Amino acid sequence: MEMKQLLKNFAFNGKVEWLSYRPGPTSRGPLKIVDTIDVTEQKGIVGDRYKGTSRNRQVTLIQAEHIEAFAKMLHKESIDPALLRRNIVVSGINLLAFHDSTFQIGEVVLKGTGYCHPCSQMEENLGLGGYNAMRGHGGITCTVMKGGKIKIGDEVSPVQEPIPQPS
Repeated sequence: MEMKQLLKNFAFNGKVEWLSYRPGPTSRGPLKIVDTIDVTEQKGIVGDRYKGTSRNRQVTLIQAEHIEAFAKMLHKESIDPALLRRNIVVSGINLLAFHDSTFQIGEVVLKGTGYCHPCSQMEENLGLGGYNAMRGHGGITCTVMKGGKIKIGDEVSPVQEPIPQPS
């Protein structure tokens, strides 16, 4: 099988486990944890502090399985996703496989634009070694190709056909 086809194959779809956005004026402000978010092509997540300032980072996602991995590295039972400052936690699908690819969550179509590397705040939020534990596990950044709603429990699945670029 050709590499191009291998990159499109997923055994199962994923699932949204947790949602948040940052309404405050700074990245250190509290997150608003919600059951549903509204997403637009122009602004990303409605109410989020980024408000479309960077199209490449309109939405950030992290994989639940990776949270478990770096919790183990830090000898913690679990880690509150709010400490990680990401918008969406998903399970059951490899988010890193969506780098430079389109995928759908609920009504929304996203395109993976890059890796969401940890920042120095992770050392503060997670304790000594938090930054290094997250390296390679920080999730992905995305741009919005098609807006709509995302809610807890929505499926995360690859999009096979091309999606038109937003204007």
